[in-house]
Amino acid sequence: MASSLSDRPAGVILAGGAGRRMGGADKALLRLHGRTLLSLVADRLAPQVAALALNANGDAARFGDTGLPVLPDELHDAGPLAGILAGMDWAAARGYARIVTAAVDTPEFPGDLVARLVAEAGPGNGAAYAASDRAHPTFGLWPVALRDDLRARLQAGERKLGLWAQQIGGARVIWPRGERDPFTNINTPEDLAQAEEHV
Repeated sequence: MASSLSDRPAGVILAGGAGRRMGGADKALLRLHGRTLLSLVADRLAPQVAALALNANGDAARFGDTGLPVLPDELHDAGPLAGILAGMDWAAARGYARIVTAAVDTPEFPGDLVARLVAEAGPGNGAAYAASDRAHPTFGLWPVALRDDLRARLQAGERKLGLWAQQIGGARVIWPRGERDPFTNINTPEDLAQAEEHV
């Protein structure tokens, strides 16, 4: 099993959103500095994890050149929690005990994301999520053992990732903001234009 090769978590890039504030555009395929947001996020996350997959809905063929497994949501219109569940199911089948999630619209997240989340969560089934001046729970470390609990909560109507992260006792791991928040995300065309100007 994969867990015998590495105790590092598997990584899942969350790209299941509808991109409404981007006019319905596929955020994963938006280009920044000549590259897709997906490729930028994948290149940053891949060295930190043992394996990598993409949570996305719709035609998986549009990501065929990435070589990443594409994991659709089991429950639609359920937000990032559904993507986390899809990632947990994928990781469980491969023997990984935990996953780390990262949002596809946040290409400058910290290079020490996984190391710090793992350190703060502690051994076993600990969870942790990122924060700067506010919480960023789409960047989190999640025990695969919680997938049945998460599935039940989703089926009961739970949709708030931040609330779930608190309910399971996730550690809040704070990164300093500096001149620019490392978790600055790209939600609108204006955000993309600003990010293009930032080197």
